[in-house]
Amino acid sequence: MTIVLAGDIGGTKTLLRLAEPEGTAWRSLYEQRFASTNYASFSDVLCEFLAQANQHLGDLPTLSVACLGIAGPVRDRRSQLTNLGWAFDSDRLAMEFNIPKVSLINDFVAVGYGVLGLQPHDLYTLQDGNVLERAPIGVIGAGTGLGEAYLGWNGDHYQVYATEGGHTDFAPRNELEIELLKYLQKRHDRVSVERVVSGMGIVAIYQFLRDRQAATESLEIAEKVRQWENGDVESGAAAAIANAALANYRINSDPHCDYLATKTMQIFEEAYATEVGNFALKLIPNGGLYIAGGIAPKILPLLQAGSFLRILKGKGRVSSVLDDIPIHIVLNPEVGLIGAMLYGASL
Repeated sequence: MTIVLAGDIGGTKTLLRLAEPEGTAWRSLYEQRFASTNYASFSDVLCEFLAQANQHLGDLPTLSVACLGIAGPVRDRRSQLTNLGWAFDSDRLAMEFNIPKVSLINDFVAVGYGVLGLQPHDLYTLQDGNVLERAPIGVIGAGTGLGEAYLGWNGDHYQVYATEGGHTDFAPRNELEIELLKYLQKRHDRVSVERVVSGMGIVAIYQFLRDRQAATESLEIAEKVRQWENGDVESGAAAAIANAALANYRINSDPHCDYLATKTMQIFEEAYATEVGNFALKLIPNGGLYIAGGIAPKILPLLQAGSFLRILKGKGRVSSVLDDIPIHIVLNPEVGLIGAMLYGASL
């Protein structure tokens, strides 16, 4: 019997799952979510998870393989979380927990493998397109940062290749975005697209508009942004801004709603669409383009009703290149965990 331990591990949360094959599908045996900041190390989390699984299942099955998606770079079978300081060593974990095979992969590589295991209800389709068998597949997603990866056919299956595309330069398209770039250049030596298209980008755009005195701040959002500026990255500032913009959309753009939040999300949406379109032009992912990450599902009404797809495809004389590409938004928040499970099984 093959038992896979899969993990999606970030500085905020750690999600672990035990699963076994069931025909052509997989059966989840036990799953648990942990607040990463409550633990000194990943080993502490895994010890607690396995103890809970043993109690829940009555008898803990022997693990065949573990695959952990890490929010940080992986080199020489080692990794470290970018935002927490947990260190990972595949060989040490294998020995400590008696697991024959332990693999560490980047968390967005895990997302890349995860899209191969999604069902239709896990997706919202922006454009049906025309799937070409064995063509490249693109995966891009804004969350805490901006991840980009692609899948290529290697002869008998798809393989995921990591990129650092989120750290390419931010390219403004109009006067307001040029002003935003200049504003950010005063804070950073270099302005990557991730500085705009991410959770921290939402806050940065809001600060830019606030400091231009574009409108009066709401007291609630102003307080959350101040907390964020004082180092509390868990203040929920980006979520509060997005939620205020969604509320404005749902009541048909009431002028009494938060203008700063609404304008922030308009700029964010347009910059996100532009980067997705740029990524698609570079890759031509006729196997499918998947927009993952935590932000897109939460602002889905804005992406459905706004100018997202039009801007994504607005590439001048080469716009038609994007007409046949299937474009989907990933709704399943466990796509990274699914990818770690599938990759682990392949080992």
